[in-house]
Amino acid sequence: MGAPTMEPMCGIVGYVGPRDSQAILLAGLARLEYRGYDSAGIAVIDGAGELDMRKRAGKLQVLRDDLSAHPMPDGTTGIGHTRWATHGGPTDANAHPHLADDDKLAVIHNGIIENFSELKAELLSEGYTFRSETDTEVAAVLLGREYQASGDLVAAFRTVVSRLDGAFTLLAMHRDQPGLVVGARRNSPLVIGLGEGENFLGSDVAAFVEHTRNALAIGQDEIVAITPAGVEVTDFSGAPVEVEPFEVVWDASAAEKGGWSSFMAKEVSEEPEAVANTVRGRLHDGTVTIPELDGMDELFTGIRRIVVIACGTAAYAGQTGKYALEQWTRIPVDVELAHEFRYRDPVIGEDTLVVSISQSGETMDTLMAVKYAREQGAKTLSICNTQGATIPRESDAVIYTHAGPEVAVASTKAFVAQITALYLLALHVARLRGTISVGEQATHVRELEAVPAKIQRVLEEEQTHIEQFSHWMADTQSVLFLGRHVGYPIALEGALKLKEISYIHAEGFAAGELKHGPIALIEPGQPVFVIVPSPRESAELHKKVVSNIQEIRARGARVIAVAEEGDAAVLPFADEVLRIPLAGPLFEPLLAVVPLHIFAMGLATAKGLDVDQPRNLAKSVTVE
Repeated sequence: MGAPTMEPMCGIVGYVGPRDSQAILLAGLARLEYRGYDSAGIAVIDGAGELDMRKRAGKLQVLRDDLSAHPMPDGTTGIGHTRWATHGGPTDANAHPHLADDDKLAVIHNGIIENFSELKAELLSEGYTFRSETDTEVAAVLLGREYQASGDLVAAFRTVVSRLDGAFTLLAMHRDQPGLVVGARRNSPLVIGLGEGENFLGSDVAAFVEHTRNALAIGQDEIVAITPAGVEVTDFSGAPVEVEPFEVVWDASAAEKGGWSSFMAKEVSEEPEAVANTVRGRLHDGTVTIPELDGMDELFTGIRRIVVIACGTAAYAGQTGKYALEQWTRIPVDVELAHEFRYRDPVIGEDTLVVSISQSGETMDTLMAVKYAREQGAKTLSICNTQGATIPRESDAVIYTHAGPEVAVASTKAFVAQITALYLLALHVARLRGTISVGEQATHVRELEAVPAKIQRVLEEEQTHIEQFSHWMADTQSVLFLGRHVGYPIALEGALKLKEISYIHAEGFAAGELKHGPIALIEPGQPVFVIVPSPRESAELHKKVVSNIQEIRARGARVIAVAEEGDAAVLPFADEVLRIPLAGPLFEPLLAVVPLHIFAMGLATAKGLDVDQPRNLAKSVTVE
């Protein structure tokens, strides 16, 4: 069970080819800044054969400004990095790249090197010195030592990575070998972009999608060497390996704001499209057929239990999907936080399907849990938004969400796409097992097909209203969220979004728990969002939730109800009512969450905060 304690998700880009590498590196880093934004740096080998490096603490713009004021020579070989600090604070010295071998070698790194202290002690005893507090510089100095011995960057790289423990992506280049960038990965993302007379490396395809959509996915414990002429991939022992090609299905404009005030605003606006793209090609004549799962009927008919593993927002998507999976497939479903899963010695086996959910497909907690599940003999399926990611490759099957790149740290469109994918899985398995009728399946398919247009209506009809009252609430210190049934995980998601980007206290509760403790928090003026179930579909639950509203309103709470059109019962007791279109009870979450995303974004904006890059967070941060 040994695993990294923490892996930061930094942005990495490498380039070799005929063009000015600085422009390519900076553009790639701009698309990767969501992965880390407390410092940035680039290194290039210029036309005179010298290695030049510039790095600065702060966001990427600080580096851009420095380069504008003090230009570096152009070069056609380069590496770039945007950082989320772990070892050592966000300072110029701790920023990447790190230099070694008399400043002829540059190294950048994503991840954590667990045994860096022992390696550093070894190097210090040999007289080497260090200029930073980072674990990365230890790898750089070690690589410089090995290069001096061999004169071959790839061979030196192979020796070094075999000595490193932990999770890492490393990129390196040396002044004496221009036109070559070497990379390696272990439990950390790295992909190759294939161009004509040029090649790229990146921690995400966003690093190079402006230049090519042809990509290769690097496997675990593999080394890649790119030159303008080609790409060579080997394992850590030097043996050649097959690499998996794929085509990036979105273009560079999808990872740009396109006139929106923030990436989050853009991505909330794309929630209808995210759902539509996830169902596209998977609904046929009232049934669900998922092409990626062809030939796996026996797997799904033989399972007796499903365990969903995920973290954060993805876990709330899993909790929402649990209701549909159990109701439609009649298979018991547990939803667990991935970072807790394997440490409690769970009871799983060959008749268990472990479904992992990860937007990035690189979440370390979830990846290690998937590996553990496979070791125990369980079948594994991943729901992922990122092509070429590690978790899908480690799983027996994958359902891609096709939500497009999600750049804002707080997940929105990926969340609705994940729920949609879980519903598709539930209907696919239910059809194979015969647990719902043809007519029921057709009804649910029609509901799914209608969701994108209904989300669009919420955006058009409620966004201005929500933004107005979120500005009125700019000084709010605490917000509570209540929900029942599928509304409960939506309440949790609403609270998480508000915490992430507004930095205020927010909690989500199952409404039935109100009298078991949380009602003590209610005081005059306390804002409470209530996800109200449909009176048409869930009359008993609706009555209970309205009773909850009456209880908290009587104690002075300010109630914001998210309720379906025509629900008049909430009007006497709610201060604000946010309307969502009519939908079946299991499809209401896909609509009810949209106002909560808008509210979190509106309140953060009213407070003058950066909704895309909230403090202390980075996209897909992995904690193990």
